[in-house]
Amino acid sequence: MTAATTTETKSKKKRQPKPFTNSLIAGVILGLVLFLVYFFTGDGLGASGGANRIGIWLAKIVAPGWVNSTPYLIKYGGGSKKPLDSFIVMLDIGVLLGGFLSAWFFGRFNIETIKGPRVTFSARWLIAFLGGTLAGFGARMARGCTSGQGLNGTATLSVGSWAFLLAFFAGGYLLAYFVRRLWF
Repeated sequence: MTAATTTETKSKKKRQPKPFTNSLIAGVILGLVLFLVYFFTGDGLGASGGANRIGIWLAKIVAPGWVNSTPYLIKYGGGSKKPLDSFIVMLDIGVLLGGFLSAWFFGRFNIETIKGPRVTFSARWLIAFLGGTLAGFGARMARGCTSGQGLNGTATLSVGSWAFLLAFFAGGYLLAYFVRRLWF
């Protein structure tokens, strides 16, 4: 075997992924992060608020008149307001970059479409797109996503957030019964 062949063989080998963090330790770390975010910003964690502001920023570029004439959008980006001037936008960007870096560092970065045997690739992408769209719309209607409602709301003992979280899990388990055959 030549040096070039050895190097080529090593580069083709896939790194073994490192084991996942213990869920209890990860939960404690997440709780500490939530506490620190409350301590330093006076606000909680959540993803839909940042995504909402990024959407308003894009809308302000394409249709500034619409943003400046819609009461809901004015609150976040009307007039001279800058929709991206919020820590929650940076949090969303940090979560995205941190997820990619973590996946790469721990040997889990892989571009793939995970699906069940009875689902085509295009159907899987369509289902994911529709599910993400519904989840995003629902998050704005509920005034918070699962992370915002589940982490912040339950941490502050909000009755509405506890009801949301229980309904979210119950709905997930009920729907899973009907779609289980797509995955197995």
